[in-house]
Amino acid sequence: MSFLDAQAINSIVFLQRQAASLLLYRSVLSGPPGVAFIDLLEALRRWDADGLTYLEAYGRWFKALAATNHSWQDYLIGQILRDDNPFTQSAQRGELASLPPALVAAAGQDLQALQSIYECSGAELSCLVQEAAELLLAPVAWYCDRISASFLSDVEEKAIASLQDLENWADALSDLVAYYREFGTGIFAEYRALRWQSGQLVGIPHPDSVRLNELVGYEFQQDALVKNTEFLLAGYPALHVLLYGSRGSGKSSLVKGLLNEYANRHLRLIEVAKSDLKDLSIIVEQLRDVPQKFIIFVDDLSFEEDDDAFKALKVVLEGNVTARPKNVVVYATTNRRHLIREFFKDRPTPKDGDEVHAWDTVQEKLSFSDRFGLTLTFEPADQKTYLTIVGHLAAQAGINIDGKDLEFRALQWATRHNGRSGRTARQFVDYLQADLAIYGE
Repeated sequence: MSFLDAQAINSIVFLQRQAASLLLYRSVLSGPPGVAFIDLLEALRRWDADGLTYLEAYGRWFKALAATNHSWQDYLIGQILRDDNPFTQSAQRGELASLPPALVAAAGQDLQALQSIYECSGAELSCLVQEAAELLLAPVAWYCDRISASFLSDVEEKAIASLQDLENWADALSDLVAYYREFGTGIFAEYRALRWQSGQLVGIPHPDSVRLNELVGYEFQQDALVKNTEFLLAGYPALHVLLYGSRGSGKSSLVKGLLNEYANRHLRLIEVAKSDLKDLSIIVEQLRDVPQKFIIFVDDLSFEEDDDAFKALKVVLEGNVTARPKNVVVYATTNRRHLIREFFKDRPTPKDGDEVHAWDTVQEKLSFSDRFGLTLTFEPADQKTYLTIVGHLAAQAGINIDGKDLEFRALQWATRHNGRSGRTARQFVDYLQADLAIYGE
């Protein structure tokens, strides 16, 4: 049986009504911590529940919040900044004054309701559970120190400060609109790397951490790709790029390194498998009119005859009646210069009933790579390039051995393993670092 007084019960009912009144920002409370919070309020409101009911509900909320590694207040603000709803979607494309009045009014009402929920701290909930269950000691209250905000932009800091400091969160609408217009909402605000999977975009929590300063040996190709990416980020027309060359030369690493270099400038990387290229036009339309810039990354690209993916990619590269979004480019890697497998039997010989201009069809397929505005070629690494890469990676790893000994071991490794390449150099340095740390050899 609950031992809460009438004032406490009224406070709980008020919070439940505030949560139920949300019109646009309902999904702020749809995550595990939000759902557990609603369940805890419902348990506390029941006068006929026993102490175990309160403790179990509180435990579920505590665990869900601990999994986020944020305080209740910080979690709510983060959800508000990332929430994808009609107001935040419209805010990405216009000033506050240009938005429908009803939409603005609903957003203001929701923010006031969320402010009331924000003001219910973990310590307050712990005390309510203690009182309801007649415990001698209050359950541990969840608290997490605020993560350093040194990496936040001025716009982010201003939006967060508005919500934390204002007496009425509805007055923060202008700052929130500025935030949504710059950073976007939903999955694009939460993740910097994504993949197309089962017909939808899925965030990648831990993308490859490779950085551009780790990549040496192909400086011309890197400079050209960086320059093209800078065009994209600056809002100018950027070219689709084909990275062609031998395996292990660092083509994929170079594209992934761009993400780690420019994520703070709102660059996003979307990985699309060749088998999913048929959905490319659907993906591109989802990226239109959002503030981030996107690289659609297709690794190890090649086509078979009459491949539907060939047609889908051709439409995106060449365009159709629909205008191409200025915030999207395709970067693809391949080991095939012409992308499409060609057999001698494909070369036309005149026969009755055959296409008169069959050679034109073959040439269309073979020239598909020309539809990329920029093609960067990665030649196989010679010995000098290979050893340069090894030396650079070894220095970054803090490996301190005689230079001649390092080169001797590196050449032995290349001979016994996969030949000279950037990938081989990385594998050798990783192995050598662990070997020296454990065995000192």
